[in-house]
Amino acid sequence: MIKPPSLHPGDTVAIVAPARKVSPAEIEPAIRQLRKWGWNVKEGDHLYGECNQYSGNDYERCDDLQQMLDDPSVRAVFAARGGYGTLRILDSLDFTAFVSKPKWIVGFSDITVLHSHIHALFGIETMHAAMPFTFPADGRESNAIHSLHGALTGERTEYSAVLSPLSREGMADGILTGGNLSMLYALTGSVSDIDTRGKILFIEDLDEYLYHIDRMMMNLRRSGKLSGLAGLIVGGMTKMNDNTVGFGKTAEEIVAEAVAAYDYPVCFGFPAGHLEENLALILGRKLRMEVRKEGVSVKFDLPETKR
Repeated sequence: MIKPPSLHPGDTVAIVAPARKVSPAEIEPAIRQLRKWGWNVKEGDHLYGECNQYSGNDYERCDDLQQMLDDPSVRAVFAARGGYGTLRILDSLDFTAFVSKPKWIVGFSDITVLHSHIHALFGIETMHAAMPFTFPADGRESNAIHSLHGALTGERTEYSAVLSPLSREGMADGILTGGNLSMLYALTGSVSDIDTRGKILFIEDLDEYLYHIDRMMMNLRRSGKLSGLAGLIVGGMTKMNDNTVGFGKTAEEIVAEAVAAYDYPVCFGFPAGHLEENLALILGRKLRMEVRKEGVSVKFDLPETKR
């Protein structure tokens, strides 16, 4: 996998909204923080646009992202927020300039579409991390924001966390892939579909019905995406919903059941996803995960790159 160059003071970053709409007030705290880190900030022409739930129509959102992919001065492109909409513009994007001069694509949730597409077709690392919409309004540099800065500036990326009782002990090495479970499910069978063989899969989700989680995990299992894993990391399964007649299992129990037949390590409760402590994860990079009784440790490789 190709690692985009790390960021330095004086670099330029961009913010676009390929999915749901945002307001200037919601993005201003992030702009202040990015400038505090010494970066110049470019805003998409339609960043604060509006077309129903989107930040603009498909053409406008695509054009904003395309401009930033093509702009040689931009070192990182932040998706303002998730929601839904990136999938609608994906096939209209031209990644030629991006591939010739890779830059960081930063975001999570709906932005899983870009992560998976870029990994599948171009083999370039991307960043699953906090988006401008989620930066603390009070300017506080939370663990999520601190980890984002460290990962983008080339610091060693490693974490430790307390385990959920459902976790399965063991050690694994592999390239990290995945993201939002619903979006991975939506990409099944397309050119943007993930290849999980020998990799460590990360999944998270928000505001889904429990039976939807079960259906998506059955899809991963039946399509062979769970059998060849090196390991599994489960982040936030946040604000799950149930029917009047309950499903009978939590989201974590559904996932545990889906991988019960395999023997690789599984970490539940990792602090990433739709959580305040959404630690930055470098998708496409090799990492080592160790799941022990006392907790889990995750350590990414730190390859040498030329700017």
